Amino acid sequence: MADIKKNIAVLILAAGSSSRMGRPKQLLPWKDTTLLGTILKKSKLSCPTEIVVVLGAYAERIKSEIEKDEYILLVNKNWESGLGGSLAFGITHILENRKGLDGVLVLLGDQPFVDEDFIETMIKTFYENEKGIVATSYGKKVGVPALFSRDYFNELIGLDGDSGAKFLLQEYEDDIIPLTAGTVTLDIDTPQDYEQLKSRY
Repeated sequence: MADIKKNIAVLILAAGSSSRMGRPKQLLPWKDTTLLGTILKKSKLSCPTEIVVVLGAYAERIKSEIEKDEYILLVNKNWESGLGGSLAFGITHILENRKGLDGVLVLLGDQPFVDEDFIETMIKTFYENEKGIVATSYGKKVGVPALFSRDYFNELIGLDGDSGAKFLLQEYEDDIIPLTAGTVTLDIDTPQDYEQLKSRY
């Protein structure tokens, strides 16, 4: 797997304003780091070609907390346009600077239960099957984390608004391998979410 994984880039979306949280949830303490630091650490263990982080709100504050030499940090000045715009922004940068990729793995900066085992499973499943998307199962729906083959790069670039990759995942349902993820699907949006998850884990 070590050689194969050199053709996968990781794109972490962390541009939101955390309006329901009331403070930057990217920087909320989690174990020995932060929410964003946790997903950075876990994604790094998968040895991707590169890791790109899209920031927006609180960009300068978050950048001061990240080892800049290890990751590519982008600031989407139009982050308020929504998740889809940040996703397109990040994919555009990756394609302009990295050729020959097999796929891009899209992660969110507020899902601390995504671990290296799940990332490894997504990549392994991607290379062992002919379908173009590996996505996380949320019961009757699928979502991110999701790994898209290069066949979808142009469509990812065309995304806008707050739907993120939801449209593509609905449109190309027959080309998706869903992975059951358990607690991986938990994210943190409110102070109550944060306190409950801290007490449980």
